[in-house]
Amino acid sequence: MKTKATLLITALFLGIQFTNAQAADCATQLSLFATSAKNKQYDAAKPHYETLVKDCPSYSLATYQYGVRMYKHFLDKSTEANKKQNAENLIAAHQAKLKYFENDPKVDKGDVLADIAQVMYDNKLGTTEEQYAAFDKAWTTDKASFKSPKGLLTYFSLLIDLQEAGKKDLQEVFDKYDEVITKIEKENDELAVKVTPLIEKQDNQESLNRSEKISLKNGEIYLKNYSVVAGSINGKFGKIADCENLIPLYQGQFEEKKTDSNWLKSAAGRLSGKDCTDDPLFKKLVEALHTNEPSADSAFYLGRLEEQAGNMTKALKYYNESAELQTDPTKRAKVYYRLAESAKAKGSYSTARSFYNKALQNKPSLGVAYLKIADMYAKSVNNCGGTSFEKRSVYWLAADMASKAGRVDPSIKSNADQAAAAYRGRAPQKSDIFSANMAGKTVNIGCWIGSSVKVPNL
Repeated sequence: MKTKATLLITALFLGIQFTNAQAADCATQLSLFATSAKNKQYDAAKPHYETLVKDCPSYSLATYQYGVRMYKHFLDKSTEANKKQNAENLIAAHQAKLKYFENDPKVDKGDVLADIAQVMYDNKLGTTEEQYAAFDKAWTTDKASFKSPKGLLTYFSLLIDLQEAGKKDLQEVFDKYDEVITKIEKENDELAVKVTPLIEKQDNQESLNRSEKISLKNGEIYLKNYSVVAGSINGKFGKIADCENLIPLYQGQFEEKKTDSNWLKSAAGRLSGKDCTDDPLFKKLVEALHTNEPSADSAFYLGRLEEQAGNMTKALKYYNESAELQTDPTKRAKVYYRLAESAKAKGSYSTARSFYNKALQNKPSLGVAYLKIADMYAKSVNNCGGTSFEKRSVYWLAADMASKAGRVDPSIKSNADQAAAAYRGRAPQKSDIFSANMAGKTVNIGCWIGSSVKVPNL
């Protein structure tokens, strides 16, 4: 018995020694690999990576984080002869990360799967169907972390290619468009919420710390990229989702779907969004929707119909009703924006600004609302302020609003920047500030604007 016990203890001891030795060897290999990878000495790093993958595949997430960087470098430097192999190695590194560290909070499944799909597409690996399936896997597995603007564009573009080849139907394209555009709008709004306070700090001549500067820079880059991607997706979608295609599609489905509220909402929304509201089908859809399920959407569309008929009083009644009922912030913003436009057209600037601000509260990336407020400020110069200097100071407020418009919505940045520059050109210049002895002082703006502006220092 003593002999057996001794043998068991010895085996356990040797096993522990082996495990400790193996862990030490893994740690050494990781250290050698990471040091070379950090210094971008990837040729020297590669043998250590291969050893880690073979002998210590689940030792550390860092193995695959650096491995991905390494193979991205190799792929960027590839010749035609080794491009495919480097692409496959990069995909393998991503896949291993998911295999061994799927539940690690630092691993975003949707992001990793979208990267794999993008590598397949960029390097012509697999068929169009396989590439689309790879993106779709990322989308259905973890949509929340699928945030790559390039990936979202490629995903939708592949679907368009498959539809044009007769391998996907038009309705699937419409459904996916709604999902992808909604995703982009959500990301834009979240980014706008983060960058708007930082933009306001800059406008107030407050300094940003290093972290805030990085956050603002990255936020504005992503806002711009999402804006470009949304434009490209809308361009691709617009070629097939026009009134000529939409009306016969929905007309053919109407009798079967006229009691399906979700379908009615989607169809009416699509026709409204593409300005196909003159066709009698739009009225049929709206009336059926309001009969089946009176809602914010149906009230909004009824407002559209009344507005088209010239009945603005009824239209505004429906729009207000829609805003009160609406639970979707983006749709609520659309209603408030339309109410703001109506008030602005009547010259009710204070009311209009209130509605524009409500639209911005619901959709912070709605830069055009800032641009409209800037326009109202500029048109009120002669009515706000006592002295000429005070009146012209209103242009600084207008310029700040226009500048903010372009920063939260890069799709209108060019026009917004031009407007801001024009407003600043009309504001008091250095000689005016010097003559009035107003450098660094605050000007209070009266009338409906009710705000103040700090005069620039000379």
